[in-house]
Amino acid sequence: MTATADSPEPLDPASVAGLALLDRIDVSVPHRFKDDTWQPWFARLRRESPVHYLEDSANGPFWSVTTHDTVMAVDTNHTAFSSEVKGIAIVDPPETGEAALMRSKSFITLDEPAHREQRKAVSPAVAPQNLKNFETLIRERAADILDNLPVGKTFNWVDLVAVELTARMLATLFDFPYEDRRRLIYWSDITTAVPGVTGQATDMEARRNALMECAMVFFNLWNTRAGEAPKSDLLSMLAHSEATKELSRDPITMIGTILLLIVGGNDTTRNSISGGVVALNQFPEEYRKLRENPALIPNMVSETIRWQTPVIHMRRTAVQDVELGGKTIRKGDKVVMWYLSANRDETVFPDAERFLIDRENARHHVAFGFGVHRCMGNRLAEMQLRILWEEILKRFHTVEVVGEVERSSNNFIRGITNVPVQLRPL
Repeated sequence: MTATADSPEPLDPASVAGLALLDRIDVSVPHRFKDDTWQPWFARLRRESPVHYLEDSANGPFWSVTTHDTVMAVDTNHTAFSSEVKGIAIVDPPETGEAALMRSKSFITLDEPAHREQRKAVSPAVAPQNLKNFETLIRERAADILDNLPVGKTFNWVDLVAVELTARMLATLFDFPYEDRRRLIYWSDITTAVPGVTGQATDMEARRNALMECAMVFFNLWNTRAGEAPKSDLLSMLAHSEATKELSRDPITMIGTILLLIVGGNDTTRNSISGGVVALNQFPEEYRKLRENPALIPNMVSETIRWQTPVIHMRRTAVQDVELGGKTIRKGDKVVMWYLSANRDETVFPDAERFLIDRENARHHVAFGFGVHRCMGNRLAEMQLRILWEEILKRFHTVEVVGEVERSSNNFIRGITNVPVQLRPL
């Protein structure tokens, strides 16, 4: 961007972060994630205040934990920090009115032991044997998508590859009508959108209508599966498990659980598929390294997930007074774990802003969370990324970014909406 008389020199985010008053730094501002200018703000908190209290913000007062060790300390201490009391997002859930009736409930917002019992109902879907069975199907679908891309023409990688592969896998996991698979992506986006900000839902009424449509579709599918013999899809597992089969009597919890599984199956894979292309173009020496040694793909997958960090934060509420990083977090306080910042912690990941496909400790990232709430679909996400890149390298020399990357204005999901690319054949 060039400065003119009418357009002053744009402010450098690093300079602004360095001049800001420490106790007023708000790392939750959504536009920093859209503009991709969040880095210096988190870097300063990691250096100067890794357990940081902000008294006033659009999201109310909250604690930020921003280093690898402080995030791990909160995420693995489920007795002191609750998911159930106020949910998992920095935005406080509605307490009254119609919006409260639409408040999403699922096992990710439950504490032990209820969380464990409901999670067990669907965990067989991503057990090792099931994952092994998925490999051939994922490879066939990845190959089909890649073989039908417009070589030599500019297209949006997010739409034709990342979203499409994710939608196909979600339809399989739920045994959802294949021709309607993109509705799953739409409902996922609506669930994580910030009304009036991200563009996915312009207001609460639009969001409510979309979620009501989703609930009606899945309520009918649930009843169908409940009347059939048990099968291996997620919906059938929920409908037949002792821990979850009664959820149909509580529609809000039922749809909250289903949306959790949809979002979990969508965002990590989809945004890491796109983030990997962006990263390899930003660091072309790593792309060269990958072409010369495809055996680095599994480690590159871990590094991609670290570098992209699809879920930016998770929130907990303290249920007792806790000492952390020399600060006292009081019972009832909101505590936000910034996974994105922890994955750029220089004390754990040297040269953390760089994308290094042979980084020795790439798997130490916290993008999937830790403790009892660790993402149960992490292996499936890694498998999809690995297979996709194996198939890409068989076909193309480069997936070249040829335009501006567009991101979501969202402080929860680090979404990428447009990556204009052209394919360079071998």
